[in-house]
Amino acid sequence: MTLNFTKMHGIGNDYIYIDCFKESFTVEDAKKYSPILSHRHYSIGADGIVLIMPSKIADVTMRMFNYDGSESEMCGNGIRCVAKYAYDNNISKNNPMKIETLRGVLEANLFIKNDEVDSVEIDMDSPILEGLKIPTTIDKTPIIDEPINFNGKTYYFTCVSMGNPHCVIFVDDVKNMRIDDIGSFIENNPMFPNRTNVEFVQVISRGEVIQRTWERGSGETLACGTGASAVCVAGFISKRTDNIILNHLLGGDLILTYKDNTVFMKGEARYAYRGYVEL
Repeated sequence: MTLNFTKMHGIGNDYIYIDCFKESFTVEDAKKYSPILSHRHYSIGADGIVLIMPSKIADVTMRMFNYDGSESEMCGNGIRCVAKYAYDNNISKNNPMKIETLRGVLEANLFIKNDEVDSVEIDMDSPILEGLKIPTTIDKTPIIDEPINFNGKTYYFTCVSMGNPHCVIFVDDVKNMRIDDIGSFIENNPMFPNRTNVEFVQVISRGEVIQRTWERGSGETLACGTGASAVCVAGFISKRTDNIILNHLLGGDLILTYKDNTVFMKGEARYAYRGYVEL
């Protein structure tokens, strides 16, 4: 079987995009082949696979699969790329565009340059702050600066779900921090029944932060849009930041706004290359 694909990224958070309007590639195929095709030494290489599919209630459907084949509810960087692909390839010319996800139907405002999408602002919907719904085993609303011990040191985390769970930890020096051991420890901690993404964040000012992400099922990634959205909420409710922030991630910058209990995320979406692979 020959599979055509498009490699895209949102500030370095890269996925293999499959146009299911043209390709016979299913959800079960994505679960099976994501660990194979995402391998950076033996195949295409990516943080996972995103399927672009028809929808009965929106312009297009997005399904997202991590490096390990597990499915996530949403991907903030991935949804911007889905919007760009759908517009540029004439699947939908609607602006704003509605995209169906496991998080629900989200709206994308497209910023056009030379008749192609240059950047996208996503209405990320309302954050979930109830501990049991995130989900965690902590029955609090909200969960702010909850302690957790790792290798003899206490860290303090704030929990937010943007359709997928996030554990946000504010630190003094994020650039020089080793996050693989603690990221894996928290991701798989029993207090998170569905595992969790982990964000390590350094506050530069009330309107500017630096973020590194340990992504559930993938490890450290260059960016995470839902994670950046969770950071915006966590910073605001813990009184560390304002409701509008510039977030510097390893792969680039995102602008986040939290207003009227809704998070808006704006950033670029880019093609890397197109190709085909024999399965």
